[in-house]
Amino acid sequence: MIRVQAEPFDPGAEIATFTDTSGRVGAVATFLGLVRDHHGAPGNDPAQVQARIQTMTLEHYPGMTERQLQALEDEARARWPALADVLVIHRHGRMAPGEPIVLVCTASAHRAAALDACAFLIDWLKTKAPFWKREDTADGGARWVEAKDADAAAAARWARPESG
Repeated sequence: MIRVQAEPFDPGAEIATFTDTSGRVGAVATFLGLVRDHHGAPGNDPAQVQARIQTMTLEHYPGMTERQLQALEDEARARWPALADVLVIHRHGRMAPGEPIVLVCTASAHRAAALDACAFLIDWLKTKAPFWKREDTADGGARWVEAKDADAAAAARWARPESG
């Protein structure tokens, strides 16, 4: 299931509902992404903080975004047929530090499919989902967040070899 929404969500409640499977599955993997309060701190080194984030705004194209996220879910289900269920919740709009942005949950009979599918989905969400992030800083500045080489490298590990 895919949900793209502006409204905040309760990760604990969403995970509890997702895991109420009546014993159908043996593994659930989750990823929760939160708004950070800083920018530019490699490895969270406080000495490297370049700016304190006051709010972050995510923009997207309604319709296109949902179709792309559904395609990512479909790809995960094709790669891991043992998946019993998938949940992706992604917010858009203005958010404050500490607020949830994205929740990915995967369920399967065994842990490998749940863990791998969850990692695949979040890696591909970071690189293939049509969202744009703007960080507004406490000093009144704003910047659009650029794609990171590390995100592209993480997503590349899921690329299928080209046949030819």
